[in-house]
Amino acid sequence: MIRITSRWRNTLAVALTGVSLFSVAAASAAEITVWCWDPNFNGATMEEAFSRYKAIHPDDTIKVEIFEKAAMEQKLQAQLASGATDGLPDIVLIEDYRAQKYLQSFPSSFEPLTSHVDYSTFAPYKVELATLNGQTYSIPFDSGVTGYFYRSDLLAEAGITPDQLNDITWDQLIEIGKTVKEKTGLPLLPIDPTSSDWIRIMLQSAGSWYFDADGNVTIKDNPVFKAAVETYQRLMTAGITTPVSGWTEYTGSFTSGKTPSTFSGVWMTATIKANADQSGKWGVAPSPRLDGVEGAGNASNLGGSSWYVLSSAPEKEKAIDFLTSIWAKDVDFYQKILVNQGALGTYLPAREGEAFKASDEFFGGEPVWQNFSTWLAAIPAVNYGIFTEEADTATVAQIPAITSGGNVDEIIAAIDAQVRQQIQ
Repeated sequence: MIRITSRWRNTLAVALTGVSLFSVAAASAAEITVWCWDPNFNGATMEEAFSRYKAIHPDDTIKVEIFEKAAMEQKLQAQLASGATDGLPDIVLIEDYRAQKYLQSFPSSFEPLTSHVDYSTFAPYKVELATLNGQTYSIPFDSGVTGYFYRSDLLAEAGITPDQLNDITWDQLIEIGKTVKEKTGLPLLPIDPTSSDWIRIMLQSAGSWYFDADGNVTIKDNPVFKAAVETYQRLMTAGITTPVSGWTEYTGSFTSGKTPSTFSGVWMTATIKANADQSGKWGVAPSPRLDGVEGAGNASNLGGSSWYVLSSAPEKEKAIDFLTSIWAKDVDFYQKILVNQGALGTYLPAREGEAFKASDEFFGGEPVWQNFSTWLAAIPAVNYGIFTEEADTATVAQIPAITSGGNVDEIIAAIDAQVRQQIQ
């Protein structure tokens, strides 16, 4: 009787242990929530990353929530400022321009990752952007190295060849735009009048910014800034642009052929390549350079972003494990997102892969990724600081005056005054 009872008890214990282990396994399954803003680019790369992680962690899931970029930033800022953590994601994508402002304004809201990541394997400028008081907070993602994307078939109708687009100035681009408009009736470029992207591209291509390395305002007496505003004004008054509103209308303009080109960060590749029927009809050239500016070149940056884990994240440990397992270690992952999404990552070991050397038939068989990598190496380093957003706002406020042919010195003085007032 005792033997039978013991066996029964042992069997029951095993059964209960099995139930317990099953419960623990079920409880360990996690849903990681991610916020980002481009389904064809950062959203798609995050889905690809998680598909690799899920092969090892089959019970885990991911929820990638896509927002308009400005709406996402506004929502994140409002919640962090209020202290309300309910509804915040586990992982959020933050543009490099705004990284230091978030980190300094909300110092306890982001999880430091210094002890989890070997940051020597990432591009140093990306690491520096996300470092504060000796702690680094991001998993660096993409570079924003710029290029001039163009419909080679549509420009060919105007007699413009790829060779005519290499290493040109902005004023040469204006003349090309006039030819295209005359021959095809198409405005060369879409422009969002609520964005300062073009001016930022021009500034960094000449090694300049709104601020110097020490954070001092460098607008009013900055010859590069003046050259950028004057160039922007010439672009806007030349009749070669068409205004658009918001991301969807902007990208729809050149992917539909209503405009035959745009200049943007390498991350735009994914949006362009989403239109498979246009394969072979696109080309990419270096960004234009400013005329008459010493040191100005044909390489610049626009955007670039990194992944951050919220300190309040319900699945914080799982989110860190996911990011460090794939984004900080998987070389093959970076090859795949480069080819499929045009994501030029800043994980240094990945650059030795074959994908970076391959040609792309979508862009006429050119070694696009090798070209972008070459341009990336030539981008002048600048200090974005913590007030780029305020400087952007002040610049955008003057775009109507720039577009209407206003006095450039007066416009620059107004931008300078607004920036100084906002950062006091």
